[in-house]
Amino acid sequence: MPTRIFLLSPARLDGARARLLFNPDAAFPLARALGAREGAALSDVFSFLSGLYFRGKHAYAQKFGRPSARVAAVHIITTTRGLLPPETRVTRCELEAFAEVDLSAADHRFHAPLLRDASRIRAALDDAAEVVLLGCIATGKYVDPLLTVFGPRLHFPETFVGRGDMSRGGILLRRARAEEELTYIPVSGAVRHGRRPPKLARAR
Repeated sequence: MPTRIFLLSPARLDGARARLLFNPDAAFPLARALGAREGAALSDVFSFLSGLYFRGKHAYAQKFGRPSARVAAVHIITTTRGLLPPETRVTRCELEAFAEVDLSAADHRFHAPLLRDASRIRAALDDAAEVVLLGCIATGKYVDPLLTVFGPRLHFPETFVGRGDMSRGGILLRRARAEEELTYIPVSGAVRHGRRPPKLARAR
């Protein structure tokens, strides 16, 4: 089967949960790990910050990603360090550096490392490989720079159109648990804005 890699958008760093992690006096395990030299796994940090949405993205990508000999299956977009593996360990200082970049007005601090790592990944992929963005497709903050590198091979789940973060996260988590993969379509030329679909039914 062809290689399929997933690019996961980052968690927000300006909410109540972020303030807990930035508090040097916080005593719960994840906060203590962030304050230590070895840090905490990036996927654990973003799962704590984002809850359902990031947990859904991570679980889904881990389930359906197909790495190649040269490229891992899952990569997390960051605001200052490009694309990182989920197991990358970060400290509180690094997390604070992430928070300094506002993605709504992202500059070279975001684009330069993202384009660098995306170009490295593209060079290592064969022609049949597919790249799937699990993140916001309604704006250009992730889509525009990634399209310049991956072009028509950049895809996204078709069901994302019109859905909010929680709905997307819920679908991804359910599909990962059910081992049912979604349908992907190319970002280039796609209709990325649409009517909001019916509310996701409550999980049993």
